[in-house]
Amino acid sequence: MQELKEKIKNNKFAIGSWITIGDTSIAEIMAKAGFEWLAVDMEHTAITLREAQELIRVIDLCGSAPLVRVSENDPTVIKRAMDAGAHGVIVPMVNTAGDAIKAVNAVRYPPLGTRGVGLGRAQGYGLAFEKYRKWVNTKSVVIVQIEHIEAIDNLEEILDAEGVDGSMIGPYDLSGSLGHPGEFERKEVKEAIRRYEKICKKMNKPMGFHIIQPDPKKILKYKSRGYSFLPASLDTLYLGLSCKALLEKVKTKK
Repeated sequence: MQELKEKIKNNKFAIGSWITIGDTSIAEIMAKAGFEWLAVDMEHTAITLREAQELIRVIDLCGSAPLVRVSENDPTVIKRAMDAGAHGVIVPMVNTAGDAIKAVNAVRYPPLGTRGVGLGRAQGYGLAFEKYRKWVNTKSVVIVQIEHIEAIDNLEEILDAEGVDGSMIGPYDLSGSLGHPGEFERKEVKEAIRRYEKICKKMNKPMGFHIIQPDPKKILKYKSRGYSFLPASLDTLYLGLSCKALLEKVKTKK
């Protein structure tokens, strides 16, 4: 399978999903279903670092690329996620070029970054540091989340920051920054997303969008608009909506 970083760089379709339940069975099921990457969400869930490491391990061993959506753009938080074996990070609320550079520096070792050295799972528990050092400085993935109108205003500088592989719209927070959380049909929200698309296409940068509902038509719609980095829904909705759909059909039968 082609490296995730290369697929993102070349604007090739890379479909993944979101893990919010800290159970390795969920990760195994979703990885074996064929998602190219899976993001462990440590921003809006109760998943601990220990649980995240086990999820990362399972995702990796099942042939999918494990990413972590970190809780904040903090060097220690990012370093610990990477030391646990993540292939990359998705960083929330990146609103300036300075924010983007800070995230990249936290992933890479000197002289390309500022990350401190640890000998955890990623480094083969101390047995494969040199191999990992070369890999992380060239193959790790940094996705910045564009989820505030300030980020839209600074988008060209953010995307131009060295080491940023791609970006992803966070639709709820972006709409919230405009005073209308979840109101995606508002004129100002749609205009902000159009600006995002226009700038990304002008700069030939990959576009990403977190599609919340597990709707194949919506995924294909965004793919046709040029989005290539697409998180398709999340574990809880796959489970909950499938259960609900079955029960509605069964209970309505006389």
